[in-house]
Amino acid sequence: MQLDEELSLLAKLRRESIDLYNRLHSIDLDSIFVANIHTFYGKAVPLVPNLRAGEWYVDPDIVSCYGPCVAAYFKSTDGHTNNWGFNLRRPNMHLLPLISERGYLICILVDSTRSGKSMPDALSKTVPIWCSVVNRAILLRNGKPMSDNCTDTELYTPLGVVSRSEHSQIEQLLDGWAQNLASSSYTLDYPCRPLRPIWITPSTQHLPHPSICNPENPFIPIICVSASRQVQDGVERVNSVFSYVQGSGDDHELWGGPLTPGLFWQKKVEILSTPREQLRDMVQHLVASLSLKLVAPQRSGSSISRVAGQIQICSLADMVLTESAIVRLTPEVVDVSVGQNGWVRNILIQQGKKGQMLFLQQVLPEAMKYIYDCLLSGKNVCIACPDGRDQSVGVALCALALYFSDDGQFKLDEGSLYDGIFLGQSRFVYKKTLRRRLEWIISSRPEANPSRTTLKRVNEFVLSRNQVQVGRYNKTRSTDIVA
Repeated sequence: MQLDEELSLLAKLRRESIDLYNRLHSIDLDSIFVANIHTFYGKAVPLVPNLRAGEWYVDPDIVSCYGPCVAAYFKSTDGHTNNWGFNLRRPNMHLLPLISERGYLICILVDSTRSGKSMPDALSKTVPIWCSVVNRAILLRNGKPMSDNCTDTELYTPLGVVSRSEHSQIEQLLDGWAQNLASSSYTLDYPCRPLRPIWITPSTQHLPHPSICNPENPFIPIICVSASRQVQDGVERVNSVFSYVQGSGDDHELWGGPLTPGLFWQKKVEILSTPREQLRDMVQHLVASLSLKLVAPQRSGSSISRVAGQIQICSLADMVLTESAIVRLTPEVVDVSVGQNGWVRNILIQQGKKGQMLFLQQVLPEAMKYIYDCLLSGKNVCIACPDGRDQSVGVALCALALYFSDDGQFKLDEGSLYDGIFLGQSRFVYKKTLRRRLEWIISSRPEANPSRTTLKRVNEFVLSRNQVQVGRYNKTRSTDIVA
């Protein structure tokens, strides 16, 4: 009988934790806390959501004040115990200009976590690693301190959350990560002072005084706000209206259906005033009635600055017919009107294993031949895929590796043709070359997040190009495109 009661309680907690009504009202409650923190430090201070959960707690109208697509990409997995890392595919270098060029002298990062923790590993470990590694890398590359009295490269982690033993183990890895960053092609915009994380949760009794953003302060605070309060079992009955769910913004695919953070904030009052029994139908109706631009606000396309915008990347939703030639990677055959001068190429893509081989055997060859023709004709090329983060990035990476020199120049001397595809310069394309080109992309488009499968296919395609160049098999591992 006791076991049955426990199972019944667990089932009830499960139902309450994924209930759409509970989730959205919990997010609303937590977003008020975030807004209060932002007001406390000044509304001019950048408020940056950490994707993906952080987007639910921050009004996108506020975020847009600091520039297009301002969001952070700190993954909790990079802070998991014994899996710590500084990933050059998620360097978050786009945050440095926000701090150094605009002189905000402070930045607020927002994220949340589910039951069992007071804050996510992204805030307790990944961000501290990032701060220390960036400080050290700047020192390595610049050859001198950021200012006369600011040489602090220490690792700071929250007491009571990260053990001293784990802290010590992470410290031993920092110099290696800093060396990798300093040796990369990323631009390190030098903040005037070292970065240091500070943590705030709903249980924080005394907030750090706003004077921490004073120019006389020896460091620039990166305030890590964990939006959700910690509750037992992750669910707590607040009142007769709803149950509070800790970390409601996490894993929204499990509870949100087609609802997105952007749509939630656009229709927040209407959504929160809808009765529980009508809410899911109401959300479905909203999604069906609003245009794609309202459901998912456009993120602008990105021109790769290292090649003077000759290669561009965007999502299909953001695609605009301009003077640029367009490579349109689409999962369905659509009749799209051609752009100016008729430079549009539609290439079919698929998901799953069949899609992987299609990408290698058809998408990349067709795209490379078309991109070569466009570049040779003096056209810039915009590559679009459904999300603008994965397969379009893979195609761009391949083109940058084959058709551009290390100084970003379109240079096709002494190349060769293979199955009608111009293979670029006579030199090999090595793993280091691919890494650098991916860094070029991420520097200009921080949201770029190609899957390992996509990177593997790109590497295989380039390896086949190397084989043609020497007439023998190159045994470089295909998974070595990114360390």
